[in-house]
Amino acid sequence: MKVKTINRNEEELTRERSQDLKKVHRNYDPALHQFQKAHEYIRALNAAKLERVFAKPFIAALPHSDGITCLARNPRILNSLLAGAADGDIKIWDIPAKRTLRRLKGHTGAVRGISFAPDGETCVSCSTDCSVRLWKVPFAPLQPGPVEAEESAVLEFQGKNAFRGIDHHWRENLFATAGAVVDVWRHERSEPVNTFTWGADSILSVRFNPAESDVFATTGGDRSIALYDLRSARPIRKLVMQTRTNALTWNPIEAFNFTTASEDCNLYTYDMRKLQSAACVHKDFVSAVMDVDYSPTGREFVAGSYDRTVRIFGFNSGHSKEVYHTKRMQRVFSVRFSGDGSYVFSGSDDMNVRVWKADASEQLGVTLPREKHKAAYNKALVNRYKHLPEIKRITRHRRVPAAIYKVGSKWLQFKLPSVLPCIWYFRHASMGHCLTLPPAGCS
Repeated sequence: MKVKTINRNEEELTRERSQDLKKVHRNYDPALHQFQKAHEYIRALNAAKLERVFAKPFIAALPHSDGITCLARNPRILNSLLAGAADGDIKIWDIPAKRTLRRLKGHTGAVRGISFAPDGETCVSCSTDCSVRLWKVPFAPLQPGPVEAEESAVLEFQGKNAFRGIDHHWRENLFATAGAVVDVWRHERSEPVNTFTWGADSILSVRFNPAESDVFATTGGDRSIALYDLRSARPIRKLVMQTRTNALTWNPIEAFNFTTASEDCNLYTYDMRKLQSAACVHKDFVSAVMDVDYSPTGREFVAGSYDRTVRIFGFNSGHSKEVYHTKRMQRVFSVRFSGDGSYVFSGSDDMNVRVWKADASEQLGVTLPREKHKAAYNKALVNRYKHLPEIKRITRHRRVPAAIYKVGSKWLQFKLPSVLPCIWYFRHASMGHCLTLPPAGCS
């Protein structure tokens, strides 16, 4: 004769403190939970709604005396940010304390580019006054309060023409400047060690590859994107776009991919090994894209536009997943991700550097383990049911200014007649015929 008994250990079920959570025993047999999918869907719907309710991305605005033209983040310190303005003023910001550490005085023209050295202790800046200056960057002191002080440049390099952009080498004491030509400089020499040119009358930006650090890319005023190699001291490849490219950035993880910000309101991601066509076209802006920068994870990037918005894109998504704007924010000229990928910085024409959350609904401050678990669970639920109509509508909806919405609607009305035949064709074509070319008019 068998007798089944329930045996419970009192020590396992007794709480040590009154604040401890009670243990809940669950049976995960699917036969006992017939409405599990329905319950999960309701939870996912509530999580999607709460995510939009708590989406408050704006954190702070850091004022300047003129429009912001360029930004740079310190590769060694998370709380340090450099901002250059159109009046030649450069400020070193302590982001958590929202205070200015130093004002770097020396440029007489607009600062067009800033870049940190790999050690994080020095930086270089270029201006329209035909000069490049090298500065020492201090660390933020521990004591609170304002510590703003003026500081002069350590070294000065004089060029023959105005400079449009600058970037520092990832390993050596080298930096490249963009102007009438591309000049490569050393810290120890007052003259450029290399000069590159390839048909463009002016170079707009330059960026070194983070993995193959002797390779760099430039964007030109003749709508070109050129790749150069310092080891062979010659150009490698050249790509001519339909419109001018304002900025370029490399993916830090997949360093053979780069993304360009174009005048035609789009961003283009290219594989440097296959420049015949873009790997992905990123849309949603309604005016020229001025700057772009990747997150340290390489999974997303931020872009700023002349239409006064900042958008965050997935590295392989055609449309933005976040759009940030304020009533007072004007044309955005520069954007950067923070070193940990949690924040976004934007510099605009209204003389402010703005700090945003990369995840609009993320909770700031110290969170308990169960709060982290709850947030991760909600994200997993939304991700599981994101294809369903109601959740898809909630997660995709973003409010934009009326001017941008009207321009976007006009573009949609203009493109819809050419898109509808394609949609009809691929929806109603029989099996096997979709591999053929679509009818004329589809683009």
